[in-house]
Amino acid sequence: MRIKSQKDFFAGLIFAGAGLAFAWGASEHAIGHLMGDGDSLGPGYLPLLLGSALALIGALLVLRALVMETADGHPAGTLAWRALGGIAGACFLFGALLGGLPALGLPPMGLLAASCALVIVAALAGGKLHWPQTLLMAAILSAASWAVLVWWLQLPMQTWPRFPG
Repeated sequence: MRIKSQKDFFAGLIFAGAGLAFAWGASEHAIGHLMGDGDSLGPGYLPLLLGSALALIGALLVLRALVMETADGHPAGTLAWRALGGIAGACFLFGALLGGLPALGLPPMGLLAASCALVIVAALAGGKLHWPQTLLMAAILSAASWAVLVWWLQLPMQTWPRFPG
């Protein structure tokens, strides 16, 4: 079979791969009774459900790329290394700031600092940085993260930096 849309084909492979990885990772946790009530669901149920749905969407995209004809074949183009590295770096920095890096002597900086750093580094990955919009988005994301995770769900998360001393 000939690939008729490269963009859909590769996007479908990425979706299917990520979905299968999440579903596989969820299999290490208790799923619970699938036909029971909400109290009988285990911690692996939602990741399994979402991973399976993402894998199904990916499979449908791959099938579409093999069946539906497009005028120019939707070429995939080159990989955006700067954006890929910037987004991956932003996610790593978020985790490092949220939990700290004791081996390097970096204390946990809290949810608000980690969220702001995530937005700023991710914005740098795009090439053009508009400071007013970036800082506004960082403030909105930080406030929304705090509101949902700390205030509403009452998760025991560190909000502010704690420096030793």
